[in-house]
Amino acid sequence: MKILAFAGSSSSTSINRELVKFVLKDFQNEEINLLDLNDFTMPVFSVDLEKKGFPDAAHQFLKVIEECDVIICSLAEHNRSYSAAFKNIFDWSSRINVKVFQNKPMFLMSTSPGGYGGGNVMNTAKTFFPQFAADIKETFSLPKFYENFDLESGVINPDMLTDLKTKIKDFKNQIKTND
Repeated sequence: MKILAFAGSSSSTSINRELVKFVLKDFQNEEINLLDLNDFTMPVFSVDLEKKGFPDAAHQFLKVIEECDVIICSLAEHNRSYSAAFKNIFDWSSRINVKVFQNKPMFLMSTSPGGYGGGNVMNTAKTFFPQFAADIKETFSLPKFYENFDLESGVINPDMLTDLKTKIKDFKNQIKTND
């Protein structure tokens, strides 16, 4: 199974990337492609620029989605929405193919330093991603990242760890039935 994983952040110290890396430990026997959104830099989307053509990076982003079997991502929340880096990639890609996520099974996550755990961006994504052909199988939100996550150990809150491990197991079971 080919897993595409990414954090919806361009930060070199992304806490969402840390959450993704932690979850990927449960998929060690799979082929993993952990993206860095900085590898998909492109101009800020506008219809004027679109008339001149689409950036290669947008085509590349869609190609890595096409080549995967499942998607695991954790979205950063900036001012209650997607990060500008992710939104720009998403905007360009959706103009090429409105089915950005190409009906791939998705484990959608978010985390933040605050108590809502990126809940605003999570709620937005749960509503809109399916309209762009995301097959969201499971979701997980980790609040208070710096209290509930250790860079060496991962999720350290026992209840949250149990919840996450259950969702990972459920996700694996759901994607096995899709084979």
